[in-house]
Amino acid sequence: MTDLTQLGVKAIRDGVASGDFTAREVAEGFNANVAAAQGALNAFIVATPERALEAADKVDADRAAGKPLGKMAGVPIGMKDLFATRGVQTTAASHMLEGFTPEYESTVSAKLWEAGAGMLGKLNLDQFAMGSSNETSHFGNVVNPWRRSGGNAQMAPGGSSGGSSAAVAARLAPAATGTDTGGSIRQPAAFTGITGIKPTYGRCSRWGIVAFASSLDQAGPMARDVTDCAIMLEAMAGFDPKDSTSLDLPVPEWEKHLDADLKGKRVGIPREYRMDGMDADVAESWDRGAQWLKDAGAEVVEISLPHTKYALPAYYIIAPAEASSNLARYDGVRYGLRELPEKANLQDMYAATRAEGFGAEVKRRILIGTYVLSAGFYDAYYTQAQKVRTLIARDFELAFAQCDVILAPTAPTAAFALGEKTDDPLSMYLNDVFAVPASLAGLPAMSVPAGLNRDGLPLGLQIIGRTFDEQGVLNAGLAIEQRAGFTARPDTWW
Repeated sequence: MTDLTQLGVKAIRDGVASGDFTAREVAEGFNANVAAAQGALNAFIVATPERALEAADKVDADRAAGKPLGKMAGVPIGMKDLFATRGVQTTAASHMLEGFTPEYESTVSAKLWEAGAGMLGKLNLDQFAMGSSNETSHFGNVVNPWRRSGGNAQMAPGGSSGGSSAAVAARLAPAATGTDTGGSIRQPAAFTGITGIKPTYGRCSRWGIVAFASSLDQAGPMARDVTDCAIMLEAMAGFDPKDSTSLDLPVPEWEKHLDADLKGKRVGIPREYRMDGMDADVAESWDRGAQWLKDAGAEVVEISLPHTKYALPAYYIIAPAEASSNLARYDGVRYGLRELPEKANLQDMYAATRAEGFGAEVKRRILIGTYVLSAGFYDAYYTQAQKVRTLIARDFELAFAQCDVILAPTAPTAAFALGEKTDDPLSMYLNDVFAVPASLAGLPAMSVPAGLNRDGLPLGLQIIGRTFDEQGVLNAGLAIEQRAGFTARPDTWW
């Protein structure tokens, strides 16, 4: 029998439905992989093998009884530890929430369980989703399963969804949930040679997801290929009255309408994204991607997104400002960590709890956010950043009058080594330079593997679409996927 852990979402779902193998066999295989790789990759904060087996047994029983099966039936997945899971620790990779066990289920995870998916465990991430390398977790760094050719340095898996990307790339899970605030699905997908999509803001409910920046956070799937992402996104998406930003729209049949024929479509290439000193491998990959889309029948046109250079500064004002507000709830009073020094008053408890519970990067962003929201600086920074955000969204509106989707690199480089950028926060923030604009505008965007660089590390190409046009993004991604023929996978050194 084929090693079931080499199969993706569609192959597992279809194989279970047809009786080629059981859901329990699939779950047992992935549970074994999770256990074998945990010491080397640290992708999971908590493994839940019994949950995976319980869900698998239900799918097998339903099939035997002739009951209809869900879109994700028999597929065990990893759950980013930002999603509340009833009865299973949810920490956001922070000491602040260590030991917190929710009595409720996030809307996204509940939808996935209803669709027949099982949970392999809770995946590691940058603390409170703040980071681009998965080095800020209280539970230790996640290690990218890829290595440079001829090298042995541990590579970053990207962030914040680094546990998700590493788990899928290493065949510890066929798919995983991620969240994307400024690129945290797309950048780690690019770093590990997998596919990930951030849908239109509001497609997936934010209810039950630990908040970072509420006007930017959006859940999405991370999987082996475009088809698997389409399947999982259908299961995750949908209106939720508990989330005031949720889109009250029907969920399209993205999988059914996948089509790599782009005849009549126009692909925009933003001139502002071609920056001085751009990595040669990334630039070459981008040019190849444009040719692949031409081969798929699309017309490639140059477009302008003139306010691109202001996107990153605006993002790193807006996101920390919202984080400063959201993280104020962690005060040691209601839940989570409580540090109570001897003879401490209420203010002392607040200070001690936050000093102990938050990591350095989280503290940095809270301080930035509090500063830009303070009297005397609110208009100079936060109000100006929101105006820039409006201009960036308008740039995209004007661009989409000339094209149907936009093609760009996902990240400015391939994966870097762990520790390489930790002493330079600005250098780390620059990893989001190509991903942030779509997040500020709330647009759907995905990363698709496009080949390897000269060091043997994966590179990703990014497709950005109009609001609500996930289908156009998925179709263009499928056209790239078919032409790239990316079959490389990391050596199982662990």
